[in-house]
Amino acid sequence: MKTQALLALLAASICSVAAVPSPQDAANRKAGLRLIKTSPKGAPKWISEEEKIVQYAAHEIGFVDITDITDSQVLRALSADEDEDVFQARAVTYPTAVSKQAQANPLINLVSTTQPQSWMTTLTNYHNRYYRATYGTQAGTWLYNTLVSLVAVNPAITVTRFTHSFNQPSIIVKIPGNSTDLVIVSAHYDSTAGSTTARAPGADDNASGVVVLMEALRVLANNKFKGKDTLEFHFYGGEEGGLLGSAAVFANYKSTGKTVLAVVNQDMAGYSPSGKISIYTDYVDSALTAYVRVVATAYTGTTTADKCGYGCSDHASARSNGFPAAYVCDEVMKTATPYIHTANDALSTIMWPAILRHTKFTVAFLVEASYL
Repeated sequence: MKTQALLALLAASICSVAAVPSPQDAANRKAGLRLIKTSPKGAPKWISEEEKIVQYAAHEIGFVDITDITDSQVLRALSADEDEDVFQARAVTYPTAVSKQAQANPLINLVSTTQPQSWMTTLTNYHNRYYRATYGTQAGTWLYNTLVSLVAVNPAITVTRFTHSFNQPSIIVKIPGNSTDLVIVSAHYDSTAGSTTARAPGADDNASGVVVLMEALRVLANNKFKGKDTLEFHFYGGEEGGLLGSAAVFANYKSTGKTVLAVVNQDMAGYSPSGKISIYTDYVDSALTAYVRVVATAYTGTTTADKCGYGCSDHASARSNGFPAAYVCDEVMKTATPYIHTANDALSTIMWPAILRHTKFTVAFLVEASYL
């Protein structure tokens, strides 16, 4: 009971920091500092934008920027351990086997790495895609325009910018279904490497996830795919700044009462010595994660598993807002790309069979899950 009381007080204090700023908090905000959390129970701390990248992102320390989060329920969720069931009401029953192979396999056979190679070349040619840099804004404009062109074959599909307080938008592509219930696949498109001004091609992290989603979208759009559920492709800005883009998107989805059946995030999909998709198991919805493994195994073969820690990618934003989320990666931590967050995370390091494998999984998952 004492431990529970202490945790409740801690959660309440965290909530009060955001909801009722102290004079010092106000001064910190005015000075341009940001409030971050690096662990569930640890106290948040104020740091600069540069420190977020230099001291945390560059050293693979996961964090969540909670400066603008005022929802007390979300703040409590961000103070919950990885295995705590913060949100009780999730009325989603996931299948224990795949059932849409007749629809999925012909689409999977159309997947290619030809356009992903071209798209990744463009993305990695930006000096960096830092969310507060001009390059990050330019990358967002290119991505939006390319997505618009990609889906022009199907007028039912919409592409919208989700704007933020910083200039790099998140981008949402929607394939309407017969229901407004949402099945979401996601990836972030910003990049950093050691500092806010450093060269950051961000090939594996995370141009790889972006082009995987783009290729899956190309195949579904060209073939006028429509399922029971509405499909969304999310491309987030500001992930490297503490999951900023996804936090804003899912806060909006929570406040507007959207029904989300599944969120599958892909962050790093292009470097895989094992030749297997890795499905991460911390800070995720366990039932959805089990279903993701069923689909991945059925369509791509044996999978691996690992944990990536607190605030490691955008699935944490979905989870903290009460939506079932899973995280799919290209490799376990021990054998993951050694080039992450450096100028060496370059196009030349990408293993294209991994991109192909993740794209096939994404198409399969979208077809299967569109009938949840």
